[in-house]
Amino acid sequence: MRGVDVEGNQRIEADTVRSFMLLQVGDAFDSDRLDRSLRTLFATGLFRDVVVARNGDRIRVQVEENSIVNRVVFEGNSKVSDDNLRPELTLRPRAVFTPQAAQADRQRILEIYARRGRFAARVEPKIIQLDQNRVDVVFEIEEGTAALVSRVSFVGNEAYSDGRLRDVVATREQAWYRLLSSSDVYDPERLNFDRELLRRYYLRSGYADMQVQNATAELAPDRSGFFVTFTIEEGRRYRVGKVEVTSTLRGIDAASLRRELLIEEGAWYDGDAVERTVEALTDAVGLRGVPFVEVRPRVSRNRETGVVDVTFEVVEGTRSFVERIDINGNSRTADRVIRREFRLAEGDAFNAAQVRRSRQRIRDLGYFAGAEITPQPGSAPDRVILNTQIQERATGEVSVGGGFSTDAGFLADFGIRERNFLGSGVDVRFQALLAERRQQLDFSVTDPQFLDRNLAAGFDVFYVTRNLQETSGFSERRAGAAIRAGYEINERLRQSWSYSLVQREIFDVDLNASRFIREQIGTTLLSQLSTTLSYDRRDSRIDPRSGYIVRIGGDFAGLGGDVAYVRLRGDVAGYIPLERILGDRDYVLAISAGAGQLTPWGDRGDERIIDRFFLGGDNLRGFALAGAGPRDTTTGDPLGGRLLWTQTTELRFPLPLPQELGLIGRAFIDVGSLSDTPVTGFGVQDDSSPRVGMGVGLSWRTPVGLINIDVAQAVVKKDYDETQIVRFGFGTRF
Repeated sequence: MRGVDVEGNQRIEADTVRSFMLLQVGDAFDSDRLDRSLRTLFATGLFRDVVVARNGDRIRVQVEENSIVNRVVFEGNSKVSDDNLRPELTLRPRAVFTPQAAQADRQRILEIYARRGRFAARVEPKIIQLDQNRVDVVFEIEEGTAALVSRVSFVGNEAYSDGRLRDVVATREQAWYRLLSSSDVYDPERLNFDRELLRRYYLRSGYADMQVQNATAELAPDRSGFFVTFTIEEGRRYRVGKVEVTSTLRGIDAASLRRELLIEEGAWYDGDAVERTVEALTDAVGLRGVPFVEVRPRVSRNRETGVVDVTFEVVEGTRSFVERIDINGNSRTADRVIRREFRLAEGDAFNAAQVRRSRQRIRDLGYFAGAEITPQPGSAPDRVILNTQIQERATGEVSVGGGFSTDAGFLADFGIRERNFLGSGVDVRFQALLAERRQQLDFSVTDPQFLDRNLAAGFDVFYVTRNLQETSGFSERRAGAAIRAGYEINERLRQSWSYSLVQREIFDVDLNASRFIREQIGTTLLSQLSTTLSYDRRDSRIDPRSGYIVRIGGDFAGLGGDVAYVRLRGDVAGYIPLERILGDRDYVLAISAGAGQLTPWGDRGDERIIDRFFLGGDNLRGFALAGAGPRDTTTGDPLGGRLLWTQTTELRFPLPLPQELGLIGRAFIDVGSLSDTPVTGFGVQDDSSPRVGMGVGLSWRTPVGLINIDVAQAVVKKDYDETQIVRFGFGTRF
């Protein structure tokens, strides 16, 4: 053979075509190798058609090249954006077009819509021929309607009703109030998640043998909805038998670790509690200075007696050290802002408890949509690399809001806030509030790690006016500034300090107000140093369900200014989950108490009315704002007191409504006392006997804001106290 002649090629060089041929110059003609060359050229995907034939002592190759994609366009899509569709396709600008690729991309688009419950979607690829053998690919899409879940049912469940299990799974039946949710859209991947949710729910309730045998979804004949069915085998329910802790670590007494146990003998077996106990024991040993620890739970089930014995073995874990901490995904936030939240450093002994604590601290910053710390093998068997993956989110806020509260009336606010200013972790905020009975301007800056040290520092500049005509017969104006600093003594203990310089004015006093209030007209300068010491053992700062917090503090006025006093205060709050008793983690008993005492001192020891304590409203429901305590009964004006204590017991419980409605019920009893007013004279009542209010409340987290409603009755009161049955608060930002 003397040569290969290539015809019809436009973009592809002739030598490139020849390189795919299995016959070269000088070779004898071979029909088998010629046929294989033809198949090789087709397999490249570069050609729409290829003809290979012998022409004398030469080979003639006639090719028709595939087109080049100029652009890919989507038409008719509104539920799925172009940006979500385009990365999923193989056809892209300057790629080679083939009908097979177009059909594969069509199927991929259908799969994307199917994941969103739109099984009736239709996709048709249209090809528009352009010059120079280019094409535009247009995918014409008819999205159709979403196939929602019409029914969720269960087979084999005896311990729990279908209605109770529907609250457990993430897949929801379609309902009108789920317009803003996708939980009622059928998603095959969600079914696997639902199986795990069901398994864990039964495991928490003692059903250690429970299995979800099957989860099926049947599409209605008209393709309008799905019928989802879970087939369950519950097995028997187990109680906890013996619970033991053993330790092989030197200096660690197993008996001293029993206080960390979260399961009790005789209670229903709880698989989640076993996992939480493992973490609690690991943390407890780690905080005692033992770096290498592993807790192994040994679970022994007796199916005949229905008893589970659990032994927690505390042993020495694998010795490893932190070689390096890698941080990825933080395109905006500085590395140092994240690194300073780690409870261990490079070179330290690897400690799983401290890794979990570090992850929680990073998440608590509020700068990130997600934060995960994954230990990975290092350069040696005893080295670990902590790979930290960060997913940033917007931290700037511009808010315009409105609402109503019982104390302030109708309100509107405007705010600008950047919680992570220039990625430095500094919180900068400006807020303006305009309400019927309150106006406020506030500018604040806070650095949570000033100079990269364990020191939170900041300052505030503010201007506030309050209309207290309805409750006390006067108005109040404050303008001033404050500087703040706080530091962590340890993981749970924190102290903060602040100094405030405030100009206060009492004005617009009602002519019929008490003479003790009219005497307060005028301006005073407050120079005040404050401190607070807090010990926090809550599981969450935002929505606590277990643990407690203790705070004590004081205000010391008199370092300059016109008034001098010492105001001491303290409060404690504890949260008790009732899941073991009532079988639902949403039942929480919250018990709190607080007290305060104000003591004037020096030759300026005559505090103003706005410095005293008041009782009623938020701190004593069933009573109006400042409705309980010392009062001038001739005018009905509250005078405030120097000694205050309050106590609240509140049960928070779920309502028999779908959880996604965001409704939480409350039942509460408030007790409080306010006394020791410095005012004496005719008509002044100062009775230190306790007042009691009790009632129920409702919190509703709506898409447009939080609504709080409390209905309370003052059951122990004095004749001169002012009561209030309903307290209402609503606010939103948009």
